[in-house]
Amino acid sequence: MQNNIFKNFIKYVSLNVLGMIGLSCYILVDTFFISKALGSLGIAALNFSISIYSLIHGAGLMIGIGGATRYSILKSQKEGKKADEVFSICLKLGLIIGLIFAIIGIFGARSLALILGADASTFSLTKTYLKTILCFAPFFIVNNIMLAFIRNDNNPNLSMIAMMLGSFSNIILDYVFMFPLGMGMFGAAFATCLAPIISMGVLSIHFIKKRNDFRYTKSKMVLSSMCDVLSLGLSSFISEVSSSIVLITFNLAILGLKGNLGVASYGIVANIALVGIAVFTGIAQGIQPIVSKEYGLKNHKAIGKVLKFALITSLTVATTIYLSTFFNSDSIIAVFNSEQNPEIAQISKTGLRIYFIGFFFAGINLIMAMYLSAVEQAKHAFFISIARGCIIIVPLVLLLSKLWQMTGVWMSFVLTESIVTFVSVFIFCKRKRVKINE
Repeated sequence: MQNNIFKNFIKYVSLNVLGMIGLSCYILVDTFFISKALGSLGIAALNFSISIYSLIHGAGLMIGIGGATRYSILKSQKEGKKADEVFSICLKLGLIIGLIFAIIGIFGARSLALILGADASTFSLTKTYLKTILCFAPFFIVNNIMLAFIRNDNNPNLSMIAMMLGSFSNIILDYVFMFPLGMGMFGAAFATCLAPIISMGVLSIHFIKKRNDFRYTKSKMVLSSMCDVLSLGLSSFISEVSSSIVLITFNLAILGLKGNLGVASYGIVANIALVGIAVFTGIAQGIQPIVSKEYGLKNHKAIGKVLKFALITSLTVATTIYLSTFFNSDSIIAVFNSEQNPEIAQISKTGLRIYFIGFFFAGINLIMAMYLSAVEQAKHAFFISIARGCIIIVPLVLLLSKLWQMTGVWMSFVLTESIVTFVSVFIFCKRKRVKINE
């Protein structure tokens, strides 16, 4: 039995990690090509915009992960009709929220760019990127929903392939649009927006080959069902929104300390960090279908083993990433510092070496939030996510940036994640004691 659990863990986690790395490359590739075509101002403008991309991505994950979690539980309990209704509700909800984002993009991109911190030198670039990705929000959200359901429908391979091909197309299109065609910031954003459409084209194979065990039905938008889906996926949403809040808070704090060069430096650190966070998110999302299924079958011993595998993997990955970035920081930063600006190089190098210490704790927190969500402990999962996303990090950034300037900014992430890890362990131990007493 343990061998089967370990095989499933390796299968789902490895495929999800690859897929999530692919998704994170949407922004990383943009960072690379924008740095080459538009320099530090382009990176600063991109960094002002990423928070909105995270918000869109988070909305898709909330509906997708929440719906797919309920779908897996219902399927394991032989409730096929109800499982189909959940999928249908998720699809409708995703389109509605996506259209709201698109309307904001059409009419509010200008105001949004100013709110996020863009100044005269970065305003036009920021507005262009924001308007483009917001108008394509329905595609980003529906793609995330389909990825989650198809992964939980016993086809994690196809979900991974779809994410990787979407990312690969983004690399090719970014280059074509920005250099031969000279489309600038719009080209970078448009290439990113075409990636989920290509991904959904790949995912359609699941239905063409009739491998789908779920289908769209003309079900009503029942409020209780929507709330159930959203509550189960809320921790995923908060994790993404936390990235947005952190980005906005960091941008505003750094803008006051180091100006646009500081924001560009943070953009390099944050966008490289996105890949690291994507690995931990991939581990967390990989265990979700396994934990949900075993939870539906009331197999608590198997759930414990999956969680143990995930935490060991997370700490191993964190160690590997930190050592790699610590000893190769100069080379990594040089890839994105096309102007070879010494101030950007120095700020980014210090940032990488301090900020990435937080990965040792961030991986644990993401896994614990997903685990609690998968076993219907949505309130605890939400608390962990909101603690690391808002409650702790925002005041810490504002306080430590005043005390220790840029060092304080970088340290705020590390301290936040370490505090939340202690909270996560406390919640887990408390829940375990309750289970034993029952």
